[in-house]
Amino acid sequence: MARAAVGWGVRDLAKEAGVSVDTVSRLERGEELQPRTLAAIQTALEAAGVEFIPENGGGAGVRLKRGNA
Repeated sequence: MARAAVGWGVRDLAKEAGVSVDTVSRLERGEELQPRTLAAIQTALEAAGVEFIPENGGGAGVRLKRGNA
């Protein structure tokens, strides 16, 4: 969902995060990744304007930061 929010394809996210396309695909399938890999992907998405929202009763989620929409 976060990747789509910024208009990136799998290859775009992989490039920005410095990981392989297969790694992004594994993440999107729900497979477990190393914490440093998850951090790299999260950092890339945050740099693109994604804000991660903690669980607040309705579940965790993402949104674009103000000014990026």
